[in-house]
Amino acid sequence: MSQSNLKRSIDLVVLSDIHLGTRGCHAKELLKYMKSIDPQKVILNGDIVDIWQFKKSYFPKAHMQVIKQIANWATKGVKVYYVTGNHDEMLRKFVGFEMGSLKIVNKVVLKLNGKKAWFFHGDVFDVTMQHSKWLAKLGANGYDLLILINRLVNHISMKLGKGKISLSKRIKNSVKGAVKFINDFETVAADIAISNNYDFVVCGHIHQPEMRLIKNEEGEVLYLNSGDWIENLTALEFNNKAWSIYKYDDAHYTDDHFQITPDQEYNNKELFAKLVAEFKLMELTKS
Repeated sequence: MSQSNLKRSIDLVVLSDIHLGTRGCHAKELLKYMKSIDPQKVILNGDIVDIWQFKKSYFPKAHMQVIKQIANWATKGVKVYYVTGNHDEMLRKFVGFEMGSLKIVNKVVLKLNGKKAWFFHGDVFDVTMQHSKWLAKLGANGYDLLILINRLVNHISMKLGKGKISLSKRIKNSVKGAVKFINDFETVAADIAISNNYDFVVCGHIHQPEMRLIKNEEGEVLYLNSGDWIENLTALEFNNKAWSIYKYDDAHYTDDHFQITPDQEYNNKELFAKLVAEFKLMELTKS
């Protein structure tokens, strides 16, 4: 969207693993992307707000602006499905709640160009989540620290004229268990989708953007993962009857139209007031 204020029309966009409320979240970059598109439907596929990390009392203005943009879509009639994830699992008690065109769900099934698409976060396949939630939360805190260290390393690397690196990606790619977990996750999701006659299965959770055809003895399915806005800065787009993975590139956003105001952190009282104003959360507590 270089040098233009025109928004791209998109039939459907899928965003997941934004982790608002954590220092690793690239909210400013995400907001630029969100302001550059005009979607008809939006799937927020889990871990949008990182409720696990709320005790850190960290919620900059850019993070709130992302929520405001979601609210703007909903008030303008854009169909928004908020699919619950593990980091925002508290919202599962409100599944079925609707406000305007926004709806909280555990999964979504849509017809896209005559084909069935199944959307869900994916933590249901995570054995660690099912049996050792404390271990999963410990891992999340370690991951958050690793991202902070990674930002410092990249700052120094850029100063030295070298490119950015991803420490977590290097660790994932070097640990056989991590690679196997990702492969197993994708295979299980695909097998279940095939057995239920879905044409597309769309997940988040593992922060690994992907789009590939997976086959077994029963058939085939297009497996898709929207990645995240911590490391990969990716989304899934369905437009003109085809899927594509969007990868954020800062060079595409040079207009003043996409400039984000400076950070301002909210304390807990201010944050709650802002959330109530944007999403009328008091209605949730009464439903």
